[in-house]
Amino acid sequence: MKYVIKVAKAWGAAFVLGALLTGCGGGGSSESASTQAGSSGVMSSPERSAVLSWSAPLTRVNGESIPMGELDRYVIRYGQDADELSEKVVVTNAQAEAEMSYEVSGLEAGTWYFTIQVQDTNGLISEPSDVVSKSIRS
Repeated sequence: MKYVIKVAKAWGAAFVLGALLTGCGGGGSSESASTQAGSSGVMSSPERSAVLSWSAPLTRVNGESIPMGELDRYVIRYGQDADELSEKVVVTNAQAEAEMSYEVSGLEAGTWYFTIQVQDTNGLISEPSDVVSKSIRS
């Protein structure tokens, strides 16, 4: 029997609520899909970036728990078109921590959209999380 990792509702919401999107270099604002976040920061780097943070899923779609040791990697997809996320980053060692983060750097000015999926050690991958966005100022 195949199991699918549950992220669509509970974990997707944790990603949206836990996404810390910080613009660097341009004094950009922190925002998610429709919610203004609390803080933003200016870093000394000329690159613009978004720092994504999320919590590991606790269950599969069928309600069974998923041990941290069965999580393999996270796949972050992003782009400037919410319907066509053409860029991809793979974050390995998903079982290392329950709270994860990753900085996507080198973003050009404009609005960037992000989703995340988790893959288990058997190669099963979740549905994408809800989309979050970040506007990078020029």
